[in-house]
Amino acid sequence: MLRLASTRLPAAFGGLTRRTLATGPASGGSVSDEMIEKLGSLSTQALIDGLWVMGWPGAHIEGARSLAPGQKCAGRAVTLNFVPQRPDIQADKPPGGESPEYEAFELCGPKEVLVMSSVGPWESVGGDIKFLRLKQLGLGGLVTDGSVRDTDEIISYGFPCFSYSTTPRQGPAVMQPWECNGVINCGGVAVRPGDCIVGDQDGVVVVPAAKAEMVYSIAHGREVIEEIVKEELTKNPGPPGRFYPFMSGKIKVDSPLGKLLATKGITPENSNQFEGTANW
Repeated sequence: MLRLASTRLPAAFGGLTRRTLATGPASGGSVSDEMIEKLGSLSTQALIDGLWVMGWPGAHIEGARSLAPGQKCAGRAVTLNFVPQRPDIQADKPPGGESPEYEAFELCGPKEVLVMSSVGPWESVGGDIKFLRLKQLGLGGLVTDGSVRDTDEIISYGFPCFSYSTTPRQGPAVMQPWECNGVINCGGVAVRPGDCIVGDQDGVVVVPAAKAEMVYSIAHGREVIEEIVKEELTKNPGPPGRFYPFMSGKIKVDSPLGKLLATKGITPENSNQFEGTANW
């Protein structure tokens, strides 16, 4: 459905007082808690591979790296968009606790990941005082293509944080939070509220809510195959090329990989990983 918004036009528009503007829905759905657990059990590499098999556009948020070793997050996206600083924008932004950023904070909990779109990689989206509230809410994770400050305190808060870098700089001098839970561009990737965000040591991946089941099915199948291949190469060392490719839906039954999988009970009858059996 299209979301319609009426807006008052300035006098320069020749006396037109109102015009109806159309925009698509911000959210494409929302993943269940069960699906969050399933997607979170997979590596970001497996998820990217699954999306690649589906022909989905890039889903890796470029520049978002874990603030501390061993961090991992999985949850529904709550989005927050920052825009460049302008005096009139600062004046029009709802003040105090009604600001879009605090509105976004209050939507967060253990199953949510706050995704913040910065105007630049070195601009701070927040620090210890603001993010203390996220700790209190038990936030599932924070992701930004910008930077954070007060690094030691944020790490001590315990929630996973993925950012381009750290910085001592202030954010409000150069940007303002403007919209909560709209579609945003974070690190070159479109993020919609309700998408599943998964982060680990390799980076952060956006799984579209509408395709979550399919992504999990393909990615999980690939992880199973990779483990079987690694086990075989460990027992019988040799070039791995004989088992490639193992792109879902492309494995031939009579190939070395197809024969290896058959020894593990994986066949076209019980897997969509083989040639001609893909269902997307």
